[in-house]
Amino acid sequence: MSSPTYLRLMALVLAVPVVMLSGCASYYTHYAMFPAEISAGETRQVRVNWQSAEYPEWWPGNNQATTMKLETQCSERVWRIADSSHGSAGDCGDGIRACGDPSLDVLAATGAPATEQAACLTVKMPQGKGRVADVGSRFELLVSCQPAKPNLIKDGEEVNVDYIRPSAVAYTVYARKVPRGSLNARLPDFDETQCLED
Repeated sequence: MSSPTYLRLMALVLAVPVVMLSGCASYYTHYAMFPAEISAGETRQVRVNWQSAEYPEWWPGNNQATTMKLETQCSERVWRIADSSHGSAGDCGDGIRACGDPSLDVLAATGAPATEQAACLTVKMPQGKGRVADVGSRFELLVSCQPAKPNLIKDGEEVNVDYIRPSAVAYTVYARKVPRGSLNARLPDFDETQCLED
């Protein structure tokens, strides 16, 4: 067998498993939308969403997921809830959490500024696992902080940065899981008409 033919054959043999393995993951969109009171005392919709890649049991690696994005209707504050596998996880403890920002958040229990070592949002699951990739259709969300000010001046305009009200009892959240790219994977929209001033 000539050398060029042998090299092409070897390249093909090596490429086939790579192509097969790259197609092994199943990709999903996860989201939840639920009403909750914000620190100002008004009821708003809260939306949580993330993406995941799930592999078969024989796959040597772990399932993967993005951070969980938490948004509140009428608010510009966006939270990123992460675990230790994410570079943006911060240094506020183990598990799935979002760290505080001293310039934006205060600890609900004391009213003191929330340091970057304080977990303001914590996700807990019945199984006790600590990765976003393991979050299922039901989880608990513990909120331990509140905004230092619900409204801020940004570029000369007042903007709302309020978010879900802190509570000693965790919120129970039920999430949907749908194949990424499907019609059902579109996130539910906020009703922005409630945000307009009278």
